[in-house]
Amino acid sequence: MKELIKKLRKFADERDWEQFHSPKNLSMALAVEVGEILECFQWLTEEQSKSLDSETLKRVKEEIGDVQIYLARLADQLGFSPLEAAEEKLKQNKKKYPIEKVKGKAKKYTELD
Repeated sequence: MKELIKKLRKFADERDWEQFHSPKNLSMALAVEVGEILECFQWLTEEQSKSLDSETLKRVKEEIGDVQIYLARLADQLGFSPLEAAEEKLKQNKKKYPIEKVKGKAKKYTELD
């Protein structure tokens, strides 16, 4: 992740794009890219979404790449590692969603007994 962030900093710096990479702009760009992933799955059945044709799979992969780039840039601009944030969130989720209460259930933690 550190190597990717270095490459992204260099990429933005070489193009003088740092001026545009505010947290506000990066978060908006991130939302747009997530929307483009959703668009790939729009109107597909559950089964179709699990077995994408090669062209759709290629497009999803590209959009996930865009999401990862913007997410890494946003975290970098805010001064933390996205991987560390994910690890911390996973720890929180383990507490919110104990196996014995959630196994096989799709409920939010606030709806658990």
